[in-house]
Amino acid sequence: MREISYALVLLAFAAQRGFELIYSARNERAIRRQRPAAPAAAGSIFKWIALVNVGLFTLPALERWWRRRPAPQAVAVLGWVTALSGVALRLSVLLSLRGSWTVHAVVPDNLHVVDHGPYRFIRHPNYLALGLEFLGLPLIGGAYLSALGLGLANAVLLRQRIVEEDALLMAIPAYRERMADKPAFLPRPLSGR
Repeated sequence: MREISYALVLLAFAAQRGFELIYSARNERAIRRQRPAAPAAAGSIFKWIALVNVGLFTLPALERWWRRRPAPQAVAVLGWVTALSGVALRLSVLLSLRGSWTVHAVVPDNLHVVDHGPYRFIRHPNYLALGLEFLGLPLIGGAYLSALGLGLANAVLLRQRIVEEDALLMAIPAYRERMADKPAFLPRPLSGR
């Protein structure tokens, strides 16, 4: 894949993420109208999460341009499968959570607990989807340094966010009752628990 084609692929994925941001803003406004004081997880690091996500759609293109070599076909195919799997998983998250889904992880005290769709198996499918994208999108273009660096940065930031989000969610008795025994990222047959 040529550099310009890869940049267009990243732009298409970024546009899809832009639509998600619009959807999230609408959902958050609706939640805040009912529960203005609803807490959000890891607000102090959200700017860094946003920055790493911007990096996902820019740094791999720069690395691909700098390297001047396309990814080997097997690596590119792995990247496509991984990135598209991440998008499909996140779309299933959006369809499951509907009006509750926000990028700021707002957790109102009257949270409607969702335990269908991917939430039937794991607690944090959205973060698994992000991890798949952070691996897959750079690999499509052979941007190995971006895959490693951005993937690690994303993992470090999401670790803190997940700790804070879990604390907010587990404080809600209905959530704790229905979700506490589920693994965070890998369904039981894969997680070994």
